[in-house]
Amino acid sequence: MFGEPTLNQLREAGHEVALVVTQPDRAAGRGLKLLQSGIKRRALQLDLEVFQPERIRDDAAQSRIRQAGAEVMVVVAYGQILPASLITAPRLGTLNVHASLLPRHRGPAPIEWSILSGDTETGVTIMQMDAGVDTGPILAQARVPLAPDATAGRLEGQLADLGARLMVQTLDDLAGGRIAPVPQPAEGATHAPRLRSEDGKLDPQTMSAQVIDRRVRALSERLGCWITLNGAQVKVIRGHLDGAAPDGIPVATSAGTYVVDEVQAPGGRRMPAAAWARGRR
Repeated sequence: MFGEPTLNQLREAGHEVALVVTQPDRAAGRGLKLLQSGIKRRALQLDLEVFQPERIRDDAAQSRIRQAGAEVMVVVAYGQILPASLITAPRLGTLNVHASLLPRHRGPAPIEWSILSGDTETGVTIMQMDAGVDTGPILAQARVPLAPDATAGRLEGQLADLGARLMVQTLDDLAGGRIAPVPQPAEGATHAPRLRSEDGKLDPQTMSAQVIDRRVRALSERLGCWITLNGAQVKVIRGHLDGAAPDGIPVATSAGTYVVDEVQAPGGRRMPAAAWARGRR
């Protein structure tokens, strides 16, 4: 999802896309059906050539990408580490859309960590890639306030659109010599590591209401968040801090009250937490 707006904006701005490189189709679901990435589906709709190497570091894969003869390479949430020899191959280098205000939240999960960290501001960075992990010089940044009720899914969509527009502007400025890379400052650097399923376990005895609220907003849509209510473990879909709880279940935490508004029992459907509790009784 995060890369599709950039592809669309590049095409609408009149840029020639010589090649779209994305991950191989992966088996998913109960039937293990091969699924295409969103960027592949969009590229095929635009009648663009698609290349799906298993390992981009292989010599054959690098050779194929170089043959495209692109003047610049644009990377958006690709998921593999690019070799330095490929990063420096295009005349204008390789540009990356990163969903944070670098050097804050370097790594694969910047959107989730901006919520988990309680940031009040976030944004996107257009970076000229180097051999490090999100350490390259900055070409452009755009900032947005981070709402206190923001979820990772809504924030991803907002930043994907913002990053797409900023990438088009940055390419124009770079080609016209109106922009120069600025090294990232040493201070303020943080890491946003990949999240694991255990990060979604909610423990009111050791976690504050604020920590639980951040985890649900950051992780429930993809990773899932689980809590024990009335002796049963359920997935928390949605909740809020303190306040009224007409359809929710108040949970006392190590600091404050968190209200669980919507849950999903194992093998069940999503429902208001109060309705689930009535069914339990």
